[in-house]
Amino acid sequence: MPKPDSINRDRRAVLAVGGALILGATLWPANPRAQTNSGSKMPIGTIGAGHIGSTIGGLWIKDGHKVFFSSRHPEELKDLVAKLGPLAQAGPVDQAIAFGDVVLISVPYGALPRIGRDHAAELNGKIVLDTCNAVPARDGAIADEVEANGIGVTSQKYLPGTRLVRAFNTMSYAVFAREANRPDPKLAVPIAGDDPEAVRVAAGLVRDAGFDPVVVGKLVDAKLFQRGGPGYGQQVTAAELKRKLSLPQ
Repeated sequence: MPKPDSINRDRRAVLAVGGALILGATLWPANPRAQTNSGSKMPIGTIGAGHIGSTIGGLWIKDGHKVFFSSRHPEELKDLVAKLGPLAQAGPVDQAIAFGDVVLISVPYGALPRIGRDHAAELNGKIVLDTCNAVPARDGAIADEVEANGIGVTSQKYLPGTRLVRAFNTMSYAVFAREANRPDPKLAVPIAGDDPEAVRVAAGLVRDAGFDPVVVGKLVDAKLFQRGGPGYGQQVTAAELKRKLSLPQ
């Protein structure tokens, strides 16, 4: 039969483990960064490497992520890759999709249907951050569809099978470049998506780029910060953006 002091030691050990678990839960970061399951930085691919794609990709590289930029003419991205250093590389779209745990799409909105058709198999199941805005004069009839149905719903229609999150669409690349990693309070970036894990990853990547994510809701709610919406173009803090969109603080 165990001695009383042995029993007491066992009890103390159990209590210590329980206390450590509680403490660990308390100290778990409230604003996690975007990482793989192994804790390393996340590889990211971009479809499009223009002003937004190169700016946001460059901010992720600054934070330690590897980024594979792609475009229809990847040979034109040599200077960008050289400027951003060894964490950057460039090539065709299919290679960028295969490389990334997450894919950032930053192209004229009218190109989304073609991308969705041409790369349906590669994009299936991928977390995709959609930065694209529909401009009637440039994108034609699809902009009318966006106006009628909302941009999040429309993007998901043309990118079926993706775990889509709307993000980085509300401000110009110059604002993103200038305001990234400013002292607190950070500039707010609204996001929306239907897949909770994809939204969590997107929020981490917004933080890694140097901004404060504000989850507006599902893809149907992305119309609140599409072009012309009340959340579009707002260079404000998270608290201010939540007030403007009547979101809980």
